[in-house]
Amino acid sequence: MNVSEAVDSRMSCRAFLSTPVPGEVVRNILQAAKRAPSGGNLQPWHVYVLAGAPLDELLSVVHSKFPTNPRGEGTEYDVYPPRLTEPYRTRRFKCGEDLYATINIARDNKTARWQQFAKNFSLFGAPVALFFAIDRQMGMGQWVDLGMFMQNIMLLAREQGLHTCPQESWAVWHKTIEANLQLPSNLMLFCGMALGYRDEAAPINRLRTDRAELDEFAMFRGL
Repeated sequence: MNVSEAVDSRMSCRAFLSTPVPGEVVRNILQAAKRAPSGGNLQPWHVYVLAGAPLDELLSVVHSKFPTNPRGEGTEYDVYPPRLTEPYRTRRFKCGEDLYATINIARDNKTARWQQFAKNFSLFGAPVALFFAIDRQMGMGQWVDLGMFMQNIMLLAREQGLHTCPQESWAVWHKTIEANLQLPSNLMLFCGMALGYRDEAAPINRLRTDRAELDEFAMFRGL
């Protein structure tokens, strides 16, 4: 698979098979991903990988808290700006509507929508979880570096026939995650990522979100 194919086929997978991912494959992906660009070579990324019993234990703890705290513990950062303007607000709205349409959940069916959202916290059935953290002293530039490291992981996963789903939703359980992973106090949880083999039969995996036309976001001068 070449880079263009990996970029084009990458998507946020929301239904995985239970097929295990060999640990050596995960290690090789992370080993290659570390070549991500990093300003000043700070390499500000920290990643915690869970599978098997340790992952089951974490998911069990999170699920046990649902009845008394269904919306989690709050986040340490705004996942989305609180007052999105256009065209970003419409893009986010349409993404959600298109997603739920693939599984025939109507807009007014709040229970079904919440049940689908809650699947984030089962990693959509993926057998491997990656949790990304960053040192609290880092600034916006280093958050960009972390994002490029994650993108490398997602593209390298495609090379191995795997799929991923980056999940900022895990930020709402940051206290539980930080305690379970025993993160040092200087590290802040950013997000999680599900990793595994895509369920090709799942309707929700047919979603391909829209992208703006080139002329909407690119300005060319002298080219």
